[in-house]
Amino acid sequence: MSRRVGLFGGTFDPVHEAHVALARAARDELALDEVRWIPSGRSWQKARAITPAADREAMVRLAIAGEPRFSLDRIEIERPGPSYTLDTVRELAAAEADAQWLLIIGADQYAALPSWHGWQELLQRVTLAVANRPGPVRPPPSELAAFPHQMVPLPMLDISSTEIRDRVRRGEAIAALVPQQVARYIETHRLYRGPAGS
Repeated sequence: MSRRVGLFGGTFDPVHEAHVALARAARDELALDEVRWIPSGRSWQKARAITPAADREAMVRLAIAGEPRFSLDRIEIERPGPSYTLDTVRELAAAEADAQWLLIIGADQYAALPSWHGWQELLQRVTLAVANRPGPVRPPPSELAAFPHQMVPLPMLDISSTEIRDRVRRGEAIAALVPQQVARYIETHRLYRGPAGS
């Protein structure tokens, strides 16, 4: 029987409690053997400067430590050039031919999928697991209707990495928004102290 692996990619700048809650919900609701966290290397959709990959990787490792069936994959950090999900899935499928891949994304990303590089081939290789997040989300484009997907009920945590970076910049507490070890890492390494947009 093939292993069911959830792929959870993102900038994770920083990783926060809503990320962890979504990964746990996906793991449990979809009966996943593994949730593989994939920090992006060079995010082609981000205009702002991204925190170095080593810091983002370290924070994800702290956030998922001790979590059954969570793992971190450095595939996008190690690959040069823009981080395209299709390239990642091709590489993983070539290495693990017997795995069943489920791509965990938010409803906002789902609506924007037709802007992704090679999205039609991507959706032939994975099953989408779409999380319902707080707030209004525009309906997905009609061209996505033909591709199978499952909805993952997500605890209503209205947290964003942007909000966390802004709070750190203003000297406000973030303890309720990120895992304790991540808050400590941000403080120790003095991340997100620069001007807005950094």
